Amino acid sequence: MSMFDDRERSHEAAFAREEEMAFRITARRNRLLGQWAAAQMGLTPEETDAYAKSVVQADFEEAGDEDVVRKLFGDLTAAGVDIDDASVRRALAEKMIEARRQLFQSEQG
Repeated sequence: MSMFDDRERSHEAAFAREEEMAFRITARRNRLLGQWAAAQMGLTPEETDAYAKSVVQADFEEAGDEDVVRKLFGDLTAAGVDIDDASVRRALAEKMIEARRQLFQSEQG
């Protein structure tokens, strides 16, 4: 086996780890977003858990964040919450930071 093969495998393994971490961060972010939106809508703890799971699932509809933003904005508006698109996107950015922090802390501890 050549050094080139070893280096290529090392890069592939690093890429796979990065992709897995990105997936985990996004899933955590979506769960946090679901919990945030559920609080805005006044859902019960059981409803909050189910809603957070539905937000995680919504992210599989299409690439990018638009499917999640559309779901949150639509659900919040339908529940009578006075919110705009910018507020949903701000929450998305804040929860991404929080999700990243939580996962890196759990990796360190």
